[in-house]
Amino acid sequence: MNALEVRHLGYHYPDGTTALRDVTFAVAEGERVGLIGPNGAGKSTLLLHLNGLLPEHPAAVPTIHVFGTAVAEPQLAAIRARVGLLFQDPDDQIFCPTVWEDVAFGPLQLGLHGAGLATRVERALEQVGLGGFDERLPHHLSRGEKRRVCLAGLLACEARLLALDEPTSDLDPRGRRELKGLLEALPVAQVIATHDLELVVELCPRVIVLDRGGVVAQGPTAELLADEQLMLAHGLERPHILRHRHPH
Repeated sequence: MNALEVRHLGYHYPDGTTALRDVTFAVAEGERVGLIGPNGAGKSTLLLHLNGLLPEHPAAVPTIHVFGTAVAEPQLAAIRARVGLLFQDPDDQIFCPTVWEDVAFGPLQLGLHGAGLATRVERALEQVGLGGFDERLPHHLSRGEKRRVCLAGLLACEARLLALDEPTSDLDPRGRRELKGLLEALPVAQVIATHDLELVVELCPRVIVLDRGGVVAQGPTAELLADEQLMLAHGLERPHILRHRHPH
């Protein structure tokens, strides 16, 4: 079973502007897929659909399925526990006074309490390399640490699909390297929307190119990103990591 199936997804902003048109793709369980494209391509809008934050309107037939379940009422609460959405700005996602409370917030909403909750939070913090940060104040953390707190919150809910919006933006080289290692080690499906094409080459065997709300190409990362014409046509460029390779 696929972790994610999107079929013919379309979306218009309230003012009538088309944001997504006929978007179709699938992500296998445990697969990491890069989502790339110029600014305004619809990447963030697409991610918001994956757990029902931006429902289609009108949606006669659900066009998104997560592990076989339609992203629609009455399953939205269950879907949001399975799909972890990492916003571009961690400050949009952190709102509790301590790291522990922030990571515990999601599992608490899912009805977890006591020892089970404590275990879940500690494990998630260890997974993101923040063991011992329980009582730290989020607003005192670096941007990279804040992003890892957000990620721990998703892992504490035992999300099986992560939708990550620009996860390396504003990170210094060390923060970026640590986050890359962390994502690499997570055995869950991941859709990574990013301008960091080097990261896509390093992490994602497959890539989806989105432009003007539509999928213009999808396939093996090294092949598509080495295609200079394709990259330039969609406001991108071949990443340095592929400069020494030649397109097929």
